[in-house]
Amino acid sequence: MTFNFDERIERRHSDSVKWNKYPADVLPMWVADMDFRSAPCITDALHQRVAHGVFGYAGYPQAFTEQIVNWLALQYQWHIRPEWVVVIPGVVPGLNLALRAFTGPGEQSIAPAIIYPPFHKAARQAGRGQRLAPLRLHEQRWLLDLEALAPEMDGSEKLLLLCNPQNPGGTAYRRAELEAQLAFAQRHDLIVCSDEIHCDLILEPGVRHIPFATLSEDAARRSVTLMSPSKTWNIPGLGASFAVIPDAGLRRRFVAAAEGLMPHVDLLALTAASAALRDGGSWRAALLDYLRHNRDRLCSAVNGLPGLKMVCPEATYLAWVDASGLGLENPARWFAERGLGFSPGQDFGAPHYVRINFGCPASLLEEAITRMQQALCR
Repeated sequence: MTFNFDERIERRHSDSVKWNKYPADVLPMWVADMDFRSAPCITDALHQRVAHGVFGYAGYPQAFTEQIVNWLALQYQWHIRPEWVVVIPGVVPGLNLALRAFTGPGEQSIAPAIIYPPFHKAARQAGRGQRLAPLRLHEQRWLLDLEALAPEMDGSEKLLLLCNPQNPGGTAYRRAELEAQLAFAQRHDLIVCSDEIHCDLILEPGVRHIPFATLSEDAARRSVTLMSPSKTWNIPGLGASFAVIPDAGLRRRFVAAAEGLMPHVDLLALTAASAALRDGGSWRAALLDYLRHNRDRLCSAVNGLPGLKMVCPEATYLAWVDASGLGLENPARWFAERGLGFSPGQDFGAPHYVRINFGCPASLLEEAITRMQQALCR
C-alpha cells in the first residue's frame, strides 16, 4: 500500500493549535504535531467504533495493553508483563506524576538543561527543586553530561529525568551512553523516569532505540518508561499513552499520585492507539522514509545559510537549529516576522536556538526553506 504524504491538508479551520497560533501568512513549524493524515488503519478503526453509536465509560483497556506488549517485544525485544503497564492520557501528565510520586518537599529531580519544556515545568508545578545537567555537542551528537553535576549534589536528588530520543537534540542514545546514565543513577540511588515518546521515530540507518529499562534487572527495577503512539502515528489529539513500571512498589506510588487527578483515557483514543500498534507498521515505515528525506533536505539547506547551523537529528521530526550566528536576541520572533513560525529556543533553555518541525509535506518544507533563504541571503 502507498501513502500520500505529499498531500497538503487545510488545518486552519480544524481547531488546530499548531495552525491557529500565527496569522495566515506565517508557516507554523513549531509544536510536535505533523501535517499528515493518520494511518488508514486508525481512521478505519475509529469509523467502526463511532458507527457503534454508544460512548459509555471505557473499562480496563485490555486490547491496548496487549498491543503494547506485542509491539515492545517485536520492536525492542522487551518482554514485559501486562501488569507493568499503566495507561495514562499523555506523557506530559506522566512526567508530572513522576515528580509527585517520587520526590517530596525539599527533594529534587535532575533533568537535562536543554530539554522539552515540560521537564522543567513539571518540577515547578510540583514545587520541587531541580538540578540541570548540561547537554553538550560531541562529534555532531547532543550528549548528556551527568557527571558535571556530581560536585554540587547533596543527597536531596531522588529522580533522574531522561529523554531518549532526545528532544530537541534528536540524539538516539547508544548502549554505552545509556549504561553510563544507569551507573550515575546507581551511584546516587536515583529512580529514573525515561521519556521515550519518540522511540519509534529513529531516522538514522543502522541505529536502534534501546529502552533504558532493558539494560539490566537493576535498570528495570528503578525505572518508569513513558511511551505513546501519539507522535509516530500523528494522533496527539487522541491522548493515549502509557508508563511501563516493572517494580510493583514504584507502580503503586505512581498510580496513587494519579488518584482523583488523572482522567481515564477515552475509548476513541484507546481505539486509535490500539489500531496504530496493531496495524500501523507499513504506514510507519513509509513515514520514516519520507521524514528522512525531509531531514536531509532541511539539514543541507540550513547549513548552507549564513548565521545558521544544525546537526542532522538521528531521531524525531524536529531540527535543533543554532541561530547564534545571526546575532539576534530573539531569533524565533525575527523568523516569525518573516513568515516562519518556529519554536523559540528559550523555551528549551537555549535562547539563541530555534526548533523546526519538518513533519510536513515536502512542498511545505520547500516553501519554508525558500522563506529562510529570502530572509537571510538578501
